[in-house]
Amino acid sequence: MCFSAEADVVAGVVVTVIGADALRQAHRPAERALGALPVLLGAHLLVEAAVWQGLTGGVAPATGERATWMYLLLALVVLPVYVPLAVRAVEPDVGRRRAMAALAGAGAVVAAVYLARLTAAPVAVVISGHHLTYQIGLAHGGLLAGVYAIAACGAPMLSSERRIATFGVANLVAVVVLTWVERDALTSLWCAWAAVTSIAIAAHLRQGHREAEVRVHPASP
Repeated sequence: MCFSAEADVVAGVVVTVIGADALRQAHRPAERALGALPVLLGAHLLVEAAVWQGLTGGVAPATGERATWMYLLLALVVLPVYVPLAVRAVEPDVGRRRAMAALAGAGAVVAAVYLARLTAAPVAVVISGHHLTYQIGLAHGGLLAGVYAIAACGAPMLSSERRIATFGVANLVAVVVLTWVERDALTSLWCAWAAVTSIAIAAHLRQGHREAEVRVHPASP
């Protein structure tokens, strides 16, 4: 994923289909935002496929530019707020919920800075080897990325649900590794990794639904 338009399409379709099933398993209103997360991340990959096509001539340049802006809007503005709030909505522990709310607040600050930059000046994207590099020309980008990672990964890590916590840990590890190995590809490759690991969210909702059914309809002895 994120190595070509075709890879983004395949990964995006698979994650979106799995996410649609996760959303179907979200029977409580509080679970719907979390259930929609894999769908959002899968659609994010499909948007990046349009970015690739804009760079390689598969679609009109104007279409590619709109896809680039939409991709960055989702990655930099929506996700750092959406993820902590979605996880908080299903967290039963009051103390953890407070901490997640604080992380959502930090994510909102980062999102506001990114949004101001995205709307103030044109952004650029180039093909760098086998990945895309997004350039938004923002000072102190490393600090913002760090706060972003704390908000987007820290909230799931605080979850009392094992699969949600695993999702957070896997993404934090990916951020650290990508920053060390391929920092310019962080936005593109990390979002792809987040999409794939969001399958853990689908598994959490499906398993929770099954366990609830067992409690309501226990097996006969």
